[in-house]
Amino acid sequence: MTRSRAKPRPARTVFIGSGAFAAPILAATAEHRAIKLAGIVTAPPRAAGRKLEIAPTPVATQAATLDTVPVLTPERIRDPEAISAILALKPALIVLADYGQIVPLELLAIGRGALNLHPSMLPRHRGATPVPATILAGDRATGVTLMRMDEGLDTGPIVAQVGTPVAPDETAPELEARLASMGADLVTSSLEPWLRGELEERDQPPFGATLTRPLRREDGRLDPALPATELERHVRAYQPWPGSFVETRNGRLTVWSATPTASEHLPAGRFSTRGLATGDGTLLLREVQPAGGRRMPWVEYLRGRAGVVGSDVLPIL
Repeated sequence: MTRSRAKPRPARTVFIGSGAFAAPILAATAEHRAIKLAGIVTAPPRAAGRKLEIAPTPVATQAATLDTVPVLTPERIRDPEAISAILALKPALIVLADYGQIVPLELLAIGRGALNLHPSMLPRHRGATPVPATILAGDRATGVTLMRMDEGLDTGPIVAQVGTPVAPDETAPELEARLASMGADLVTSSLEPWLRGELEERDQPPFGATLTRPLRREDGRLDPALPATELERHVRAYQPWPGSFVETRNGRLTVWSATPTASEHLPAGRFSTRGLATGDGTLLLREVQPAGGRRMPWVEYLRGRAGVVGSDVLPIL
């Protein structure tokens, strides 16, 4: 794409996003000198937490700190009413992060188009859950990508990328927060040169693409037949939701922290004083949470629960 190198006026911009990853991106966009924030689009308030209290999205909470910026909360951004309301803000550019809905062509086709900040090194881990997928796959590095959106799912040309190592003990919330900060910096450094035509877009490589999907509650179930190293990544990847859990004779047990180690020569799925026997070793259980209870160390959980050691995880029915 060829654009004029003349210094543009601040581009009227609509920010679209909902999740925690998007909140720092919104803050960076709102403060950018090349941007005039014309409006914010986010999901409507939803029930959240153990008490299922109605709560605004993290982006809506961040938006409340901004002065006189209209906030739209359509149920479906593809509805004609939602499209008309966004176009009425007269945006020349859309900046999107962590929204969770497909943006309609009518919005992608506005003046400068739409830029998406994605928490992976595209084309790896396209789709809805790139951060859990990064940890679950055991990737040693990841990053953030600023791309211009097209009709596909995270398939548009790359505007800018920056990478980072993944720490061996990093959880999904920790990695997401770190990538969000990196993404905010990438937006800050890239928007003005991109608007000036000084950043050359490049097509995504034709190889190495993977696709992630939205997580389901059942994805959190630990399968003790798998290797201990894979289960440990599962525990870190699926925080805070859907969590990592097994069913026991005492009810569901959520695992918050664990370490893989060598086998105790027990059948996979059997509990010991150290943790859970797996397909190739033992998953040392560090912190667990019984159903309806609080998080606690494994040794504390064992106290007063006779029969846990030597019992087996209940099978999936």
